[in-house]
Amino acid sequence: MPSSNHRSSNYDKHPFTPIGASEDCAMGWAEVARVLASHHKTGILCVECYPGVSLPEVEQALQQCLHPNAIIRASDGYKSPATVEAMLRSLLGDDRVFARMNGLEIADYFDPALLAQQRQSALEATGLTVVLGTGAALIAPHATTLVYADMARWEIQLRWRSQQLANLGLENHAEGIAPKYKCGYFVEWRAADRLKKTLLPRIDFVLDTNVANSPKLISGNDFRRALHSLAHRPFRVVPYFDPGPWGGHWMEEVCDLPRDVPNHAWCFDCVPEENSLVLGFGDRRFEIPAIDLVFAEPRALLGDSVHGRFGTEFPIRFDLLDTMGGGNLSLQVHPLTEYIQDKFGMAYTQDESYYLLDATDDACVYLGLKDNADPDTFLSELRTAQTTQQFPADSFVNAWPAHKHDHFLIPAGTIHCSGKDSMVLEISATPYIFTFKLWDWGRVGLDDLPRPIHIDHGEANIQWDRRTDWVRDNLVNRITPIASGPGWREESTGLHEREFIESRRHWFTGTVPHHTGGGVNVLNLVEGVEAIVESPAAAFPPFVVHYAETFIVPAAVGEYTIRPHGPAVGQECATIKAFVRTRA
Repeated sequence: MPSSNHRSSNYDKHPFTPIGASEDCAMGWAEVARVLASHHKTGILCVECYPGVSLPEVEQALQQCLHPNAIIRASDGYKSPATVEAMLRSLLGDDRVFARMNGLEIADYFDPALLAQQRQSALEATGLTVVLGTGAALIAPHATTLVYADMARWEIQLRWRSQQLANLGLENHAEGIAPKYKCGYFVEWRAADRLKKTLLPRIDFVLDTNVANSPKLISGNDFRRALHSLAHRPFRVVPYFDPGPWGGHWMEEVCDLPRDVPNHAWCFDCVPEENSLVLGFGDRRFEIPAIDLVFAEPRALLGDSVHGRFGTEFPIRFDLLDTMGGGNLSLQVHPLTEYIQDKFGMAYTQDESYYLLDATDDACVYLGLKDNADPDTFLSELRTAQTTQQFPADSFVNAWPAHKHDHFLIPAGTIHCSGKDSMVLEISATPYIFTFKLWDWGRVGLDDLPRPIHIDHGEANIQWDRRTDWVRDNLVNRITPIASGPGWREESTGLHEREFIESRRHWFTGTVPHHTGGGVNVLNLVEGVEAIVESPAAAFPPFVVHYAETFIVPAAVGEYTIRPHGPAVGQECATIKAFVRTRA
């Protein structure tokens, strides 16, 4: 349970960035239709939709409000579900979790002959014609008005879970979340994002469809201005929480969560591929996928050197892992760089670290092999355990005592897991699904099915020389003083030299000077009730953060300061900051 020094929760679960006035954001289908009608009288209204948007809802609303002469549905031009399934099968393979990255595009979902017919129909259309769906922009590339209907990936996942939603071009509503997510991660989202990136500069309107039957609409110009503003000021993405088989109860108190699920295992509070951003227009809130900011403003957000290295990917991930009153995470290992490149087509791997926000007296982190661990015996016992459900993990893997503010570094290839009764801030690279589980403590997932185990992948990546002394010397609390000033001190806490992320901890009672150094900074307030982020040049409005909140400072911000604020004035606070290490 949380330490006694925690106060009542002030964690903001619904952060937003003020952007404009309420009149700049239409809300509800009646208002949306009025705005579109005033802008668009005749010709083609193209509504490009991210996969997951409720097409029946959008079509019905536009039909009732705008009374178009015709509606051309993109889905009518797709290949048959059986053909799409066969196309995807060759890309996705048979593994329950993993596949290979690929170059599939939305155009590949279309039957070429049907697409040609749809394009001709659009050219010959008279009066008001609506072209609607994923790939609508391919049917009507020169539409009079282009609307992009968007949706955050977390909402998509919730709809997959509830069986409201199938994958694009398929009829798999009744399938479980695992195959749907795999299809989305490796194929569907990538294809949709390739198209989205080409459309962002010329979208006339953006439609927020995250809440069923409660659409919001802003102009493309306001959308682009908002993204430009966000890329020059600190901000938070919208966190989301999820239960898990090992989950705990710390976040329920500290983040003020409802007790409507068995536990809360994860908080994803800086995964821009899946988190959303909320823009404030007066008292109205407009939600967009956070990845839109990465696509639209990569140089300002990431910095030239990071953008040059990672392209339009946000390379740093922060999330919370709660095992307080729960269980151990799965014993696992992440792939080496060459393995993830060769097997899965990913450019870089999932190096990471565990920063302890909190821990009970008997908490531990499993990390690295014991000196007497024999590889053959270890692997043999793991394989036997898949049927016996018994594995002596403590005989093979070091269990390091874990205390609040400890930092454990986990370069790829290192066996690890967080133990029970701890609260971990996980700082990692972004390819976040590439975890090879070796042992899951004989339990099943929340769906009552055994969670996937990948011992063969693990065997190919375990670094057998990372044993007790090496781990102690290289991965446990590698804390070095860096600098100090009036009311503050700075420490390096890692990461390992094989990892591209550097982390710095600042302890402070006064004002700490920071600089992005030309690259994006990601921070979490790991000690203290509240702090304020300010620009010495008043380049952005003061930004308040609370305990355990993760926030992003874009590269374009440059100089900024952080100091205790509100009830934290006079107390010692601390932040952990991550950034991409400069290459020599």
